[in-house]
Amino acid sequence: MKYIDEFQDPELARRLLDEIHATVTRPWALMEVCGGQTHSIIRHGIDQLLPEQIELIHGPGCPVCVTPLEVIDKALEIASRPEVIFCSFGDMLRVPGTGRDLFQVRGEGGDVRVVYSPLDALRVARENPDRQVVFFGIGFETTAPPNAMTVHQARRHGIRNFSMLVSHVRVPPAIEAIMRSPDCRVQGFLAAGHVCTVMGVDEYPALAGRHRVPIVVTGFEPLDILEGVRRTVAQLERGEYGVENAYPRAVRAEGNLAARAMLEDVFEVTDRAWRGIGVIPDSGWRLSAKYREYDAEARFSVGDIRTSEPAECRSGEVLQGLLKPNECEAFGTRCTPRTPLGATMVSSEGACAAYYLYRRLETTPAPREASPVA
Repeated sequence: MKYIDEFQDPELARRLLDEIHATVTRPWALMEVCGGQTHSIIRHGIDQLLPEQIELIHGPGCPVCVTPLEVIDKALEIASRPEVIFCSFGDMLRVPGTGRDLFQVRGEGGDVRVVYSPLDALRVARENPDRQVVFFGIGFETTAPPNAMTVHQARRHGIRNFSMLVSHVRVPPAIEAIMRSPDCRVQGFLAAGHVCTVMGVDEYPALAGRHRVPIVVTGFEPLDILEGVRRTVAQLERGEYGVENAYPRAVRAEGNLAARAMLEDVFEVTDRAWRGIGVIPDSGWRLSAKYREYDAEARFSVGDIRTSEPAECRSGEVLQGLLKPNECEAFGTRCTPRTPLGATMVSSEGACAAYYLYRRLETTPAPREASPVA
C-alpha cells in the first residue's frame, strides 16, 4: 500500500492489482526488456505489490549497459587522439573501460564533449573543419533513427570530418538469445514500447510462437506496466502465447515507416557483441556500404582492439536475468555509483543503479507483504 498513492490513478492501480491477484494461480516469471521499465518497477515497488507467484526478471534493456567493454576501449583510444573532438551523451562518460573512462580522458587533456543530439556533433564538425569529430552512437532501435539521419546529413552536405563510432543493438535477437539459453526461466515478456514505436511489432509474433511465450508491448509509467503484467498473466493462465499492444497511444503495428526507411538506408544488420553476454547473431547495426566512410572504427583503425570483461563484475548475469543486482557480492560495497565495476551501476537505466538508488541494499530480496492491496 505504501507505493499506491504515488501512482497517477491510485484507484485504477488497485483495480489492476486486484485483477492480477484474482487471475494468478501458479508461479510465473516475466521479463521486462527495457531499463526504463526496470527503474519504474523498482522506484514504485511494483514487484513488491504483485502476487508472490509473479517474479519480474530484469532484462538487457539498458543501452549503456550492453555496450561492450571493447567498444568503450575503442572510444577511449579515439578520444585520446589530439586531432579528435569526441562527442557523446553524458551517460557514457562514466562507463568504465579498461582502467579508465571518458571523464578521465577529458581530465588528461582529451577534447571530450557532452552533446544532447547527434546533430549537435555534426554542428561541431562544421565549426571545426580542421578537427576530426566523432559521435558515439549507441543504443537500441529508439536512438538509431536520429543517428542514421545525422550520418545521412553528413553525406548529403559533404561534411568529411565527421564520423560515428557505432554500437547499435536490436531487441528481437536478444529475446531470441535469452529464450535459447539453457538457464532461461522467462515465461513471458513485457516488450519496450519506445522500441516498438519505431519498429512496430512485425518481428514479435514469430518469436512468441516459436518459444510459446506471450509478448505484451507496454509503456513505462506504473499503470502501463501493471496493464502489461495483467495481460501477460492472463495469457499465461489461459495457455496462450500471442502478441498484444498495451501501448496503443504510442505504438502502431507498422511502427514509424519513415524512421524504418532511414534505418534501412544508412545501416545494415550485423552480429553484435553485448557487454557481459557475448556475440548475438544479427543483433546489431553497422553503417552500410553507402555510408562506410563515416565509420569511426575504420577511420581510426581501432577494429583490432579486443578486451575481456572483468571477472568480478557480474553484470552479464544481471543483464540476462540470471541474477538480481542485490544478489551480487560486490553490490553496494565494492561496486557503487561512485566506484562502479560495470555499466549497470553507472547508467540511469541500469538495474544495479536502480536497486542502489531506491535502497534495495539487502543481500537477499525483501519479503513480500501478505496482502499488498488489501
